Amino acid sequence: MKIFIKYMVSLRCKMLVRDTLDLLKIKYFSIELGLVETVKDLSEHQMVKLAEILKKSGLIILDDKRSILIEKIKNVIVEMIHYTDEPPTQNFSDYLSKKLGYDYTYLANAFSEVKGITIQHFIILHKVEKVKELLLYDELNLSEISYRLNYSSVAHLSTQFKKITGLTPSFYKKLGQKRKKNLEDF
Repeated sequence: MKIFIKYMVSLRCKMLVRDTLDLLKIKYFSIELGLVETVKDLSEHQMVKLAEILKKSGLIILDDKRSILIEKIKNVIVEMIHYTDEPPTQNFSDYLSKKLGYDYTYLANAFSEVKGITIQHFIILHKVEKVKELLLYDELNLSEISYRLNYSSVAHLSTQFKKITGLTPSFYKKLGQKRKKNLEDF
């Protein structure tokens, strides 16, 4: 049985879902971002109990097809940006279409209707979050970050970053270093 879970977007969420399934003695094949595959179908009582426990942690079991599709789109994007170190070999629209088995126009229209933003804007927001993370880790320079996240240039990355955050990547990095130093001095 496939169970789709909204807001399950991190490794911590996966661990929480795993612990909940174990607590309820529900056997499963796999736990992915936004998806759990159980060995057998759950009873109505098991589904209610699972939903109750997950809801306390902010996770919601999805049951309508459109919501499930939107959650799949979000999870593919999050996984592609946050959990892959290799730059994509194809553009996001082709990747999403291939991965989810739908025409990109259909995916984009459904996403925009439900979320109120475009898939492209959602991707940009997550890329900027990843840039912030990589800047604070201070392991890669802007050229390497630009390459890893498939930006056409450092200037393009910087423009998007400033448009979303109001700061240049360099200034953001300096702020992070200043905070880190203040914490060390504390």
